[in-house]
Amino acid sequence: MTDVPVVLLHGIGGAAWGPALPALAPAPVLDWPLPGYAGTPLLRETSFPAWAEALAARLDAEGIARTDLLGHSIGGMLAQEFALAFPERVRGLVLYATTPAFGGRDPSFAERFLAERLAPLDAGKDMAALAAETLPAMLGRDAPPGAAEAAIAAMAAVPAEAYRATVRCLTTFDRRDAIGRIAAPTLLLAGERDPLAPPRTMERMAKAIRGARLIVLPGAGHLAHLEYPAAFNAAVRGFLRAVREGAESSRPPTAES
Repeated sequence: MTDVPVVLLHGIGGAAWGPALPALAPAPVLDWPLPGYAGTPLLRETSFPAWAEALAARLDAEGIARTDLLGHSIGGMLAQEFALAFPERVRGLVLYATTPAFGGRDPSFAERFLAERLAPLDAGKDMAALAAETLPAMLGRDAPPGAAEAAIAAMAAVPAEAYRATVRCLTTFDRRDAIGRIAAPTLLLAGERDPLAPPRTMERMAKAIRGARLIVLPGAGHLAHLEYPAAFNAAVRGFLRAVREGAESSRPPTAES
């Protein structure tokens, strides 16, 4: 490949990147599914370090030495993990609707979260029913027609076994004490109405990462690339262009919204 590719890392609900793809041109794109998704096998160990190693192995197989990473939600957590484990392989980093750690430090919080997230499956519902039940609340109230349907369709295609393993993995993530070591130029994208990764959380995150920029997308919930693709794409396109031109690495620390 002649240009540094963009690697897409999706959220727990699977990939529905279609509206975002125009922002990535002309770079090659690798849409990397989490293990267990899109027909791929689960790893023997479901953990963020194991995922990062698997992603590195895939890049090696593709002959990719460096990449720009765009990670959404749990995919943004994996992007952080990868950038910390393999800093020399990350040219630019987009952390979208994500956080530096899962929830609270109290183990009972994780137990309640798992019980709530897995309850529909435990009650015999399938992934399509689970998606229809949980996803609408993650969108901003002014999301356009089709956004919820696209998200539900993507999540409905996720195998229940992979979903269970991935949700459990989510509760283990905590890189709050490490993100200050992220060296790549970094853009943080937050939805103004995101209930899972609110702007105030991502603002603190931006301040912890040297030189990071924060853009808050007005009206958006947790799936801004589906809700407001024009605004999402403009932010991503501008950042990736700056990274390609080498301008982003020389900017002083700022936080924009």
